[in-house]
Amino acid sequence: MSYRLVIGLETHVQLLTRTKLFCGCDTRFGLAPNSATCPICMGLPGSLPVLNAAAFELALKAATALNCRIMPYTKWDRKNYYYPDLPKNYQISQYDLPFSRDGWLEIAAASGTKRIGIMRVHLEEDAGKMLHDEAGGGRDSLVDLNRAGTPLLEIVSRPDLSTPEEAKTYLEEMRLLLRDIQVSDCEMQEGSLRCDANVNLHIPQADGTYHATPLIEVKNLNSFRAIERAMKYEAERQWREYQEQFGSRWCVDPTQTKRFGGDVIRPVCERVNGRLRPVNKATAGWNERTERTEMQRRKEEAADYRYFPDPDLVPVTVGEADLQRVRGALGELPAARRARLANQYGLGAYDADLLVRQGRAFVAYFEAVAARCGQPKEACNWLANDLLQTLNERKTTIENAPLSAAALGDLIAEVKAMGLNKQRAREVYAVMLAEGLGAKEALAKLGFAVVADEAQLLPIIRRAIAAHPKAVADYKKGKIKAADAIKGAVMRETKGMAKMEQVHQLLVQELNNA
Repeated sequence: MSYRLVIGLETHVQLLTRTKLFCGCDTRFGLAPNSATCPICMGLPGSLPVLNAAAFELALKAATALNCRIMPYTKWDRKNYYYPDLPKNYQISQYDLPFSRDGWLEIAAASGTKRIGIMRVHLEEDAGKMLHDEAGGGRDSLVDLNRAGTPLLEIVSRPDLSTPEEAKTYLEEMRLLLRDIQVSDCEMQEGSLRCDANVNLHIPQADGTYHATPLIEVKNLNSFRAIERAMKYEAERQWREYQEQFGSRWCVDPTQTKRFGGDVIRPVCERVNGRLRPVNKATAGWNERTERTEMQRRKEEAADYRYFPDPDLVPVTVGEADLQRVRGALGELPAARRARLANQYGLGAYDADLLVRQGRAFVAYFEAVAARCGQPKEACNWLANDLLQTLNERKTTIENAPLSAAALGDLIAEVKAMGLNKQRAREVYAVMLAEGLGAKEALAKLGFAVVADEAQLLPIIRRAIAAHPKAVADYKKGKIKAADAIKGAVMRETKGMAKMEQVHQLLVQELNNA
């Protein structure tokens, strides 16, 4: 490749608490604008914040699941900046003493399993939301402060992601994990999962060093599809700009070096009044309509925010007993669950992942079905191809499944014992759903009885052979597939109630003796 793409993600997750981080206002989505506000989240003079203990507990849970090192002491800082949706003109966040750091999350990459480092996970309050009058020419904007003060978890990855596909996979795995441990609902369309991406290129040089393009923070990524497309576009844009501008206004200052792993990186610089200086980081927005990134402003550094400890909040200490309690509440995490399903039930990676992505209750249902019928692969197929469709059609969840795990397990066992084809099996399934019957009752109602007696099958097979002389001739010439036409005729006459394996065995016997 002509360059190496380097991606680091900042993921913002709203926590599943009933009230905000420092006050008692409601956090439910969709309330009337500015109806969930109070003097504290509106930043009125004389109001004092009080930490929501449930929010900190959920934050600890998430950081522990992400394999982070939990700090025994953490404090709160004021991050100062002015936006219309931040009434206090500062955000209560964490700066130099976040409550956790140095974690990791494993994802499936093209080269196999890849571990993505987590630099830090910290807790902060969310800002409000701006509503712009785009239809009216963008002249007016409204401010909804319902979201201001909502507990927000910021998860900062290390720049270990090297393709847009990896970035998308990382976020999908992150969402699965946080939903699984019930830390957040991670609904992107409601803003409870948001992501900013830091992107630049490392371009190899003949002397073994790398030139680094300016770091661009891409915002407004509100879907997994947008994340993947924005990363692809930004990589191509930076490479194109590097090729067009390098050697004129842009250059490299050999004295400005840093290390990325074992590589020496020299940042691209620009000439200002005859002097070289590294190009400042910039913020860009992703425009879904034009499918382009649009430069917005220079990226702020930490000094621009004038951090200082919040004088209204006391530091938080975390003891070993707290950590033990949180670890004990996590249970089996998605990665471990995938591995167990593969090992215990012999499922492939795709099937195990499909089950795990549906949630803990879905996996528990699968295990109950597999235990009942003794056929884990068939159980997985029925859940993936039939039960999921039923749940979607009825707009319900596995907890309210219209068929119990025992009933579905019995159906799968009966299908195996009788040798029913898929079409007939689905007819039985439909009757069980419609009338609440068990597998045996549904079979009896449909009048399904297996034709398994050789004395009954042989005349049917012989009639089918006589009716398909060309297929017989082709089979005799070595065209084995020609026998399928004869099998089809047998199955039609038996209304699909003959066992295909038995039909095949008897048919081959008759053809070879003919």
